[in-house]
Amino acid sequence: MKLIAVSAGLSTPSSTRLLADRLIESARGELAAQGHTVPTEVIELRELARDVANHLVTGFPPSRLAAAIDAVTEADGLIVVTPVFTASYSGLFKSFFDLIDPDALTGKPVVIAATGGTARHSLVLEHALRPLFAYLRAAVVPTAVYAASEDWGSGGDEYTDGLPARIRRAGGELAALMAARPARAEPEDDVTALERQLADLRFD
Repeated sequence: MKLIAVSAGLSTPSSTRLLADRLIESARGELAAQGHTVPTEVIELRELARDVANHLVTGFPPSRLAAAIDAVTEADGLIVVTPVFTASYSGLFKSFFDLIDPDALTGKPVVIAATGGTARHSLVLEHALRPLFAYLRAAVVPTAVYAASEDWGSGGDEYTDGLPARIRRAGGELAALMAARPARAEPEDDVTALERQLADLRFD
């Protein structure tokens, strides 16, 4: 299995990237507890912004962008994190996922997450991100994670779970879905495929 996070943060350092890292750590820890060693990768869309724009107007992805798209479509689990701009996901985030084949994320376990300056934007998870990945037929986990500025370092209160608890819950849900998915068959190379075809043609 492989776990990929997509971070659409624009600054360095970025709270969006920090949230992506925390979610990856949570899911990887849950999978390790189940006996799974899972390689991980974080794709920083900020580094691909020019490539994304070029692909949108030319239809041809530069090699670095093509590798990022392949990593997302081939992942066994996906974490996506965007900053909130104008009460929705960022344009860079949407532009990147516009380049993903509409069938490529079907059934793929996904955690949706966002960051913003105030908790008042937390509904972006439900009115923007969840519908987007429902359209792509991904298996979005029940717990979405929103991190406002005041959430960092907060343990929550008697009515609301703190950010660390929400991260742990989302990571656990993602790990459970990833572990439950059937293993993918390794693709055949040309020699193996030819040998199999020859074997099918043999007669007793």
